[in-house]
Amino acid sequence: MSETVDYVEAAQPQATPVSVAYAGFWRRVLAAIIDGIILSAIFWIIGGGDFSGASWIVTTAIAWLYYALLESSAKQATLGKMAVGVIVTNEDGKRISILRATGRHFAKWISAIILCIGFIMVAFTEKKQGLHDMLADTLVVKVK
Repeated sequence: MSETVDYVEAAQPQATPVSVAYAGFWRRVLAAIIDGIILSAIFWIIGGGDFSGASWIVTTAIAWLYYALLESSAKQATLGKMAVGVIVTNEDGKRISILRATGRHFAKWISAIILCIGFIMVAFTEKKQGLHDMLADTLVVKVK
């Protein structure tokens, strides 16, 4: 079940309303699982299963680059998000910068540390935002 909201783009004072369908909790969970499988495969190839010391630094950097570069790219989505048909936007529906994508990525650590409540919030907030989305002023929306 998706919620549709109409809003007017800020850059155009006389713009027509645009319909936005926010990506729900389970769609985002599936995207996260797909991304997790992809990153796990990359980590396994690079680290051979050793996730200690320097390997932890390398895997953290790879995960950051994966999310920040893909979500700030023209595609606006990781491979998992592309697979389930969602993109990451700013509050105005526009592409996010690499800085905002970086902030969003590391804000996920906060969402996770608090018993994953920051992720669970997606199921209960009006715009289907997790804590990390709120902190980064981002939305995850379905692609038309």
